[in-house]
Amino acid sequence: MSMTTQQSKRGAKRVFRWCLIDGRLDERRARLAVQRIVKPSRRGYLALLAHFHRLVKLEQVKYTARIESARVLPVLLKTSVQRQLESTYGQGITTSFTQNPGLIGGMHIQIGNDVYDGSVLSRLAALEKSFGITAEWKQAREI
Repeated sequence: MSMTTQQSKRGAKRVFRWCLIDGRLDERRARLAVQRIVKPSRRGYLALLAHFHRLVKLEQVKYTARIESARVLPVLLKTSVQRQLESTYGQGITTSFTQNPGLIGGMHIQIGNDVYDGSVLSRLAALEKSFGITAEWKQAREI
């Protein structure tokens, strides 16, 4: 008898909760859990692993910050942004800084589901929206 989708989801959640220590994912426990699931090769273990993998990825995204800026940021500014994020979201935030000239100026920060957009591009888009400028008008203007 194979494991149903609901059973594998429930099992993955149970394993995931076991991997949490003080509300944060413990990588050592997660690796141990995967080894224990794979070793006996029970029926439905692939579905359980797939659901567990999804939960782990969602947890990692919660503590990963993507910061885009129009120009390369100075080291002091990067450090300051990282400290502010850690004071808001807690220690252990992984940050990645990238350059995106399309922003024109400012920064775009995404951490988990939270987005902070202080770029010139977003302000121009908001201005276009407030004036009711449609995509067709913008395309006609570019021709």
